Amino acid sequence: MNEDEKWMSLALEQARKAEEHGEVPVGAVLVKDGLLVAKAYNQPISTNDPTAHAEIQLLRVAGKKLANYRLTNTSLYVTLEPCAMCFGAMVHARIERIIYGAHDPKTGVCGSSTDLRNLNCFKHQINITGGILQHDCSKILHTFFKLRR
Repeated sequence: MNEDEKWMSLALEQARKAEEHGEVPVGAVLVKDGLLVAKAYNQPISTNDPTAHAEIQLLRVAGKKLANYRLTNTSLYVTLEPCAMCFGAMVHARIERIIYGAHDPKTGVCGSSTDLRNLNCFKHQINITGGILQHDCSKILHTFFKLRR
């Protein structure tokens, strides 16, 4: 197991926590210098907050922990390709690298639905890697939605 798979496995643990709480199973972790900074999972339903995606929750925790709104030199692992809201927040936080598991053809903005990576309006560029543990990340989402339909 390489480093990306190791951290994505931890993000999958967070996705399982979201699922246990009746949330869409998406989890995220933030890593800096090879160390875990923060972990979080989707909570929009339980918090009545449409912005409480795993990535946003993670940025909030990490910002407080590092006492800085700039999260430079960090890697954000998330089980589902980020949406526009989350991607924008990651750009503003100056995340260095986004690593995601499942592609999201409906709302993913790192190339699946649309591609916001190279827009001129963003001064900060993020290195993006997709498809890490893709099968596992897709399966938990597929199972979750299959049970609800």
